[in-house]
Amino acid sequence: MAWSLLGFAGLLEIAFAFFMKGSDGFTRLTPGLLAVATGLSSVFLLSLSLRTLPVGTAYAVWTGIGAAGTAILGMAVLEDSTSALRIACIGVILLGVIGLKLVSGN
Repeated sequence: MAWSLLGFAGLLEIAFAFFMKGSDGFTRLTPGLLAVATGLSSVFLLSLSLRTLPVGTAYAVWTGIGAAGTAILGMAVLEDSTSALRIACIGVILLGVIGLKLVSGN
């Protein structure tokens, strides 16, 4: 259950980044409110997962999902750079997240 909460928290972290981008420095109301809601929800779910998971593992996985997911979505939606080196670096992040899940005792 903790891993599911953590995964969903990571997805909310991706949504948070995109709503924050859309809020244009929190000058646009709806995306700004959605950024606050998804950001707080993400941190709340992370805190619930920390009841069971080690803090270092959970935080690294949460930030990894958020960073890699945001970068991938940015490439797909916002025309961010799709250089081979950038994609390789995102792959390393994802391998780290998978590795932490595999070596975790939970």
